[in-house]
Amino acid sequence: MYRPRVIPVLLLRGHGLVKTKKFKDPVYIGDPINAVRIFAEKEADEIVILDIDASREGRGPNFELVEEIAGECLMPMAYGGGITSFEQVRQLIRSGVEKVVINSAAAMGDMDVISTSAAAFGSQAVVGAMDVRKSVLRGYRVVAKSGTVETALKPEDHAQALVAAGAGEIFVNDIDHDGTMEGYDLKLVRRISDCVNVPVVACGGAGNREHLKAALAQGGATAVAAGSMFVFHGKHRAVLISYSSELTA
Repeated sequence: MYRPRVIPVLLLRGHGLVKTKKFKDPVYIGDPINAVRIFAEKEADEIVILDIDASREGRGPNFELVEEIAGECLMPMAYGGGITSFEQVRQLIRSGVEKVVINSAAAMGDMDVISTSAAAFGSQAVVGAMDVRKSVLRGYRVVAKSGTVETALKPEDHAQALVAAGAGEIFVNDIDHDGTMEGYDLKLVRRISDCVNVPVVACGGAGNREHLKAALAQGGATAVAAGSMFVFHGKHRAVLISYSSELTA
């Protein structure tokens, strides 16, 4: 029987992990190696590691750190942050990463890294990601470089362009709901899932199992991703890693 993937998302800043709220106010939550080990012990379906400073700072991935993390990862690992070239993708794959998450490069108009990577490693290894913010006047728009650069791209159009370029999966991250633990923007998730024929991963806002189930049933997502839900505990948001693959059952 098919069971949707439940994916923890960890945010890298330097050599540590942080968690943001609406892409602001990063709170330190620990060491990435320890966190990955715990999620491995809990048999997470998959894990996504995102370097939130790389694109904004104009630098590439920290390959040494990525390889160290991948070495502790017993589940499939996806990495994103600062990826702008096929050579970087090849090095990441060699380091043990199963999927590359390409976001800002594509949002800024460079689809070549997606097409060349998909041709070499297969579409299943290339995730087309987008960060989305909603405004009263413009509606939903894609933003780049960790939310610091506005674009004119509509999420639906961008999702279709990512798939046309070769992305085998779409990762949609809602900035307005990030870290709030108040639920996904189901309207946004549905817009994306209705316009592409590849898996869609919903991210941004999950706080409980009902939120995850709603993203699947009402939003049409294929998989659900979360950060705060898996690293914070209680009303005071104490750091405590938890995980269960049965959350969508």
